Amino acid sequence: MAESMAGEPLDELTERLERIAAELRSGELAPERAAALVDECARLAADAGAALDRDVRAADAAGPAGQLALEQ
Repeated sequence: MAESMAGEPLDELTERLERIAAELRSGELAPERAAALVDECARLAADAGAALDRDVRAADAAGPAGQLALEQ
């Protein structure tokens, strides 16, 4: 499993994003708290993107030139 720059597994980053999204959808947040959560979502999404990018690059490096390796 991929690890984020902060060392969190991709699944954990996804779960955190889902929890934050649910909190934002509740509509019961102060504007400052909502803004902080949006910033946190952006950071987590960037971490998840970096983790996915590392996975793709690692798979590409392991497989034939120009082809991604299939996971077993």
